[in-house]
Order: sequence, then structure tokens, then C-alpha cells
Amino acid sequence: MPRVRSPSHAEVAAQPRAFALLHQITASADGELDAQALKEFVKLYGEPSESPSEGELSFAEFAALFRRPAISRGVTAANCIGYASRDSGGELSAFSFDRRPVGAHDVRIQITHVGMCHSDLHQVKNEWGNSQFPMVPGHEIVGIVTEVGPEVSAFKPGDRAGVGCMVDSCGSCEACKETGEEQFCSKVVYTYNSKGHDGEMTQGGYSTAIVVRDTFAVHIPANLPLDAAAPLLCAGITVYSPLRHFGLDKPGMRIGVVGLGGLGHMAVKLAKAMGAHVTVISTSAGKKEEAMKVLGADAFLVSRDPDALTVAANSLHGIIDTVSAKHDLGALIGLLRVDGKLVLVGVPEVPLELASWALISKRITIGGSPIGGIRQTQEMLDFCGQHNITASIEKIPIEYANTAFERMKASDIRYRFVIDIQGSLAL
Repeated sequence: MPRVRSPSHAEVAAQPRAFALLHQITASADGELDAQALKEFVKLYGEPSESPSEGELSFAEFAALFRRPAISRGVTAANCIGYASRDSGGELSAFSFDRRPVGAHDVRIQITHVGMCHSDLHQVKNEWGNSQFPMVPGHEIVGIVTEVGPEVSAFKPGDRAGVGCMVDSCGSCEACKETGEEQFCSKVVYTYNSKGHDGEMTQGGYSTAIVVRDTFAVHIPANLPLDAAAPLLCAGITVYSPLRHFGLDKPGMRIGVVGLGGLGHMAVKLAKAMGAHVTVISTSAGKKEEAMKVLGADAFLVSRDPDALTVAANSLHGIIDTVSAKHDLGALIGLLRVDGKLVLVGVPEVPLELASWALISKRITIGGSPIGGIRQTQEMLDFCGQHNITASIEKIPIEYANTAFERMKASDIRYRFVIDIQGSLAL
């Protein structure tokens, strides 16, 4: 079996991408490589003309197998390369910038993959009215730790790690210290398009690396492929959190999932793993086979079919509503049992309407949920590791991101685009 000698700190700092690739194909604790994976990685990420040695390699020899020219389309020298939007037109192009040095409580992650969330599209086009440019989007980040600060004990170089929607908070308020719900901190710092506590704007994961406080990084289970695990950092936690928080996670419960997109397909997978009977509710009858045969839903309802809704009335304990367009909440309330719960995680651009009697007549609870805290995000990842749950993805190079945005607007994706950063960007 091929083997690579352990690199020095200086070698890792000089070749972080090669170090990240090495730790994706290391098969044992003593440094042996998976020979087949090595060949495949060289073909995907290196020089196909190179033939890996069967014996021991120095790290320099290993890194040479994956040498690629850095992107040079108008970018200047910096320690990070990404793709950024310069204005509300939303067009992404190559952009270089500097990540901060690794501090005492920081980890540096060499990004391997990043998911494309629909909120990325909203942000780069300033559709929420708060965008600042240039902006590097991306908050579904996974990769390999290449450096840790001296006060960090939870991570070490070579670990698989991820970063979600947040990168910092005050650390002292009730949300941060008592409830572990940092997303509700008044000083939360988001992964991109947010001002950090140092006064600098944050930049996201459509880039080669990120430096983040150790308390805002999470461990990715070893059995989950990094590419398909990336969307768990937003799509996964966004639906996992309300299932847990609103008590919709008990075996045997009957749960509805409205919308079968990036969020909805994760809600189906997670609720099924929790032991629920899952009904997908969609405007499109064409999604029935996908929902039931591929994702494992137990039932399917077309929300525009009044007869089907009548038959299913009063049958559900809870509903996770992922739809981000105007839709009929009253019809959904009709599906709930007494004391049922409707939880909104989608964000329509217009207010939704609902008659009070629909709630009063069955003592219905309506709630909303954003993402989840860091502790719960790690819990979700561990749960996904135990049940082998990942997102259904289409992997793309960074150069395809603008086309991917257009396809996202047209709902032409099952169910999440994931950018292969290590195959697209190199330093």
C-alpha cells in the first residue's frame, strides 16, 4: 500500500489543498493510503499523466501529483481565492482576499465542498435589501482542518470539519450561554455579508479556505461523504431543529412536509429516520414517485386536489412547511389533528393569510424556526452519521455557479447544488 510521510507544519501551510486531499484518502492511522482512492483523486484533482508510486512518498512528492495552476483571471495575490458578486446583478467571478491569521481559538479549514443555498441567490442579488459588496456567498461549508490555534483542543489538523450559517456571537447572553441557541444572539455574526466583531465584513465558502472560532466549527462524521454532507450545515439543521424543538420527532407520529426542494427532501429523510409516518404535500403530482420511491415518504398529497385533502383531513400531528411562495395555510391547518403544529421554515416574499377560527377550532399551534444552535447542529450531524443521511446533490465546478443560480430560480435541481471547491479552485 502507498504511504505518505507526515508533512511538517511548513509543508502543510504551503500546500493546504494537498494536505486536505491526503486526509480524504488516508486509510489507516499509520498513514497508509487507499490505493484505489489515490488513483481516482489524481484523475479528478491532479495531473492525470502522473502515476502514483506504490511505495512511500514524501509529502512534497504527494503534493506534486495534485499540482494545478492557481486561478489567474484578474485576481491579485492573497491567501484565499473565491468567487464573489460585485453588485446586485449577482454575477459571480474570481476574487482574491485575505483570511485573518489563525488566532488562539481559531481553526483554519481548507474547504473541499460548499453547498448552494437559495439564500445565496437572494443575497448576491440584494433581494433582501441588506447586501454589501463584494460578497463571497456560501454557508454550507465542509473541509479539512489544516491549522489550529494554541488554545484549541476540540480539533486537530486532518480533522473533517464544517461551518454553517454563523461564525461568531457575543458568547455571554442567554442565547449563547444558557440555551445554546446562538442564532438568537443580538450580536450573531453570519458566515458572509455580516460585520464581524473586528469590524470586517465576513466572506463565505465559495472560496478555498475559512478561518473560524473553534466553537463555531463542527465535526463531520467519518462515514458521510463530504460533498453530500455539505448541505446538512443549512438545509439539514433548518428542518432538524423544528422537528426536535416542537416535539415532532417521536416514533409513530404522522408528519407532513410541504414542498419537496432542498429543505423538504431533508425533512423527509430526517423525519423517516426518527420513525415518523411522512406525507409529502406538493402542488405537483409529478413528484409523487420521487417522494415515495426515492426518498421513502409513506404518502403523497397534491395540495390542489380538494378531494384528497378532505380524505386526509385531521390526520397529521405536525407539518414542516418549507414553501417560500404564497400558499394556502388554511388548507394545511385542515390536515392537522387537534393540538397539531404547523411550523414555517420557508420565507415567502408576501405575508400569508389565515382565518383565526382555523386555529381556535382545533387548538392549533403555528410556529417558525430559523436554523439551529451549534450544539444542535453537531447533534444533527451525529444523527445523520448514525443513520447514513446525506443530501441528494448535483456536484458542480465553481465556474458553473452562475448557471446553477439560474437553474435554482427555475427549480431545476434535485435537490442541492454542491460546488467542488478542491476541484475548481487552487492556490
